[in-house]
Amino acid sequence: MSGPRVALLGFSIECNRFAPVAKRDDFRVWLEGDALLADARSEAPTQLAEMPGFVAAMDAAGDWQPRPLMLASAEPNGPVDQPVFDAMLAVWREGLEALRGQVEGVYCVLHGAGLTTGLDDPEGAVQGLVREVLGGTVPLVCSYDLHGNVSDAMVRDCDAFVGYRTNPHLDMRERGAESADLLRRLMAGERFHRAFRRLPIVPPTVSLLTAKGPYGEVIDQGQARARHLGPAKIANVSMMGGFAYGDTPFNGLAIIVTGPDRAACEALAQELAEAAWARRERFVAQLTPLAEATERALTSEVPLIFADVADNPGGGGGGNTMFILQAFLKAGVQGALMGVIHDPSLAAEAQALGVGARFTARFNRAPRDEFAHPFATEAEVVAVSDGRVTGRRGIFARTAVELGPTVALRLGGIVVVVISKRTQCADPVFLEHLGLDIGAARVVVVKSRGHFRGGFDEFFSPGRVVEVDAPGLTSPVLDRFSWTRLPRPVLPLDAGVVWPLN
Repeated sequence: MSGPRVALLGFSIECNRFAPVAKRDDFRVWLEGDALLADARSEAPTQLAEMPGFVAAMDAAGDWQPRPLMLASAEPNGPVDQPVFDAMLAVWREGLEALRGQVEGVYCVLHGAGLTTGLDDPEGAVQGLVREVLGGTVPLVCSYDLHGNVSDAMVRDCDAFVGYRTNPHLDMRERGAESADLLRRLMAGERFHRAFRRLPIVPPTVSLLTAKGPYGEVIDQGQARARHLGPAKIANVSMMGGFAYGDTPFNGLAIIVTGPDRAACEALAQELAEAAWARRERFVAQLTPLAEATERALTSEVPLIFADVADNPGGGGGGNTMFILQAFLKAGVQGALMGVIHDPSLAAEAQALGVGARFTARFNRAPRDEFAHPFATEAEVVAVSDGRVTGRRGIFARTAVELGPTVALRLGGIVVVVISKRTQCADPVFLEHLGLDIGAARVVVVKSRGHFRGGFDEFFSPGRVVEVDAPGLTSPVLDRFSWTRLPRPVLPLDAGVVWPLN
């Protein structure tokens, strides 16, 4: 083999400070050595698309020698148990030490909103480990979810910082490919400056869509300016919305501009920071009260999709609160599909009973958190599956996903999909593989904050989306949480916030 030798590794989990601690079993992807590379090159990888995009782009660009170490990723959860993260660090350290002096570059898939029970900045720890073992001259490119909370270490200890540009996340593969291009430029001898601005704004999750709204406007401005200035000055513009529930000392909307021209990078970072600050009053949550949502489910003349944004497994929620289900059942909502509720015990019981069985469905027999109240109602089993699916659209497109034993239960006028492995309902296939017809439903309810928009938009235009205000671990109403590390004062929680900070 010929070509540059490139180490590959990754750590991807979005951590909600208020959710239960993530254990080893919560990591649905744990790929070491050649298994990492084989999965990245497969038709339906288990990992999300950044590493597959990077590998495909490197393969297409010419000879190279991948040196895969380990990639671990999990559905968003609470902080990672420190011994679990320590075990990951040990694997990465051993692999990096074996490669000391034998690689020309490193690519690292990160999230940016990780936590452990002992660290506020595990991504910074990963990058610091790479620098410690390989030194400061080996180019390191890192890609991040746009919900990352950006620490100084994350910016300092990489050579190119690449954040997603779309929310829902539809550009992960492209950002992996971009990372490959930037790494080849760095390995060819270019050097990049990174300009960094952090604002005292912690945007509610629902205010961070990129198709429209303040966040998307600033992202678009940054990309337009980068195209105008050209790659000789600007290599990448990343606008990071952050993840409020991480509750870290470095939460805050952030801009990182990477490129060969220091002055151009600094000027553009400042321009975009000022553009975001000018829109600061628009980073707010605008939700529909549950009572109003219920009335709309009963009376709407057009099909609607209701997002249970406060119980989003994609933000650390349990995917098992009953507030919307109980309200819709009590009101007699008809023609509804609801997905997906995480309840392994209920799914196992229903599978054992079989299709056609009628029984008392008891949800949340072992509540995960304070919002997952027990609830019992009569149900009929209408479909069962092993939960093995390949994503069709959106964030899970072309990705192999295991929902675990899965059932569809009819509860009055509502068919509810119950799964065994906690996942947000972002892809229509989660319902369709059970024979459910989304296009025929009057009402669809999803346990998701925003990624459902990238999967269900073929059925529901933005005007038919209702974001419901209900209790949960991922409520966008930020004053419902007891913050302990968040920098204060900060918008939208505090009045009289000024920037630049003195």
